[in-house]
Formats: sequence, structure tokens, C-alpha cells
Amino acid sequence: MDPTAGAPHHEPAAGADVLARARRVRLLVLDVDGVLTDGRLYFSNRGEELKVFHVRDGSGVVALHRAGIDVAIISGRDSEAVLRRAAELRIRHVRQGVADKGEALAALLAELKLTADQVACVGDDLPDVPMLERAALAVAVADAHASVRGVAHWTTAAKGGRGAVREVCDLLLAARDS
Repeated sequence: MDPTAGAPHHEPAAGADVLARARRVRLLVLDVDGVLTDGRLYFSNRGEELKVFHVRDGSGVVALHRAGIDVAIISGRDSEAVLRRAAELRIRHVRQGVADKGEALAALLAELKLTADQVACVGDDLPDVPMLERAALAVAVADAHASVRGVAHWTTAAKGGRGAVREVCDLLLAARDS
């Protein structure tokens, strides 16, 4: 049982710089393992990979879509579960099996005719650093590796797979209203 379940949750305050960066965002790019999930890998007896996603993260993604902010996934692993979840949330831009996430982000931005100043990225581990370094708003989940927290402009209070993406979505929406 999670000892923090039901406990009051307070997101880290976003300073003026973070809000200014968030206000320009037109695309949110998410890693999967450790961001949309808790980072653990589950396999069935038949060898199927299983993933657990938090419903609040999905609600945040839906809210971003309604506000006109696009969402993309860039992941180092390939997973049918990710494709299914992305389809459920109407995430059209999914890049899996990516070795260089910085290059994948650059290609996605070119495809969507966006600039780095219009993107926020969320990561948790070393392979995410190249895309975080290119983003106007780099976000680390609470339990991210120190290398990610070191390049992040903002860190969530929630851990990956535990509502961290919802916090980022709420930040982006609040920045638009401020």
C-alpha cells in the first residue's frame, strides 16, 4: 500500500521563469517508462510486456488537447501497450525505439513546424537529457535521476507513473490563464 495515498498533495511552486516558459508551450513531449509509468517492467507468463498508467495523467492529456496543446511520446523502448494508451488519449505523435531522443525531438519539431521555444519535455533518466536540453521547458519527475534534475527547469512533486504528467498538464494550463 502507498503510504502517501490520501495524503495532501502540494505541487512545487512554479516561479516566474517557469511560468513564462510554460506559457509558450504548444507541444508536450513525454517519455514513457518512469514518466507515464513508474519505470518498472512487468511481463506476463507468456512474455507479454505490461504497463500501468495513471488515469489522472490521461485526464491531463485530454485537458491539454481541449486547450489546443499537442502531446507526443518519445520512448527508447517499443511497446504495444504504449500504442494502445496513446490511441486512447488521441496522442498522434508516437516515436518508439528511439536511440537519440534529442534528434527525434528535432525531427518532430521540424515535422510540426514548431520551434524548441514551443515545447516542454518530461523525462526521468539519462537518455532523456538530450531532448530536455533542447526544450524551452524541461521537466523532471520527482524520482528522476540526478542528471535529469540537473537540466530541468521544474521538478514535479509526484513520481513518474503517479500523477507527474497531470502536474505538468496543470502547470501548462495554469500558465495560459496567468
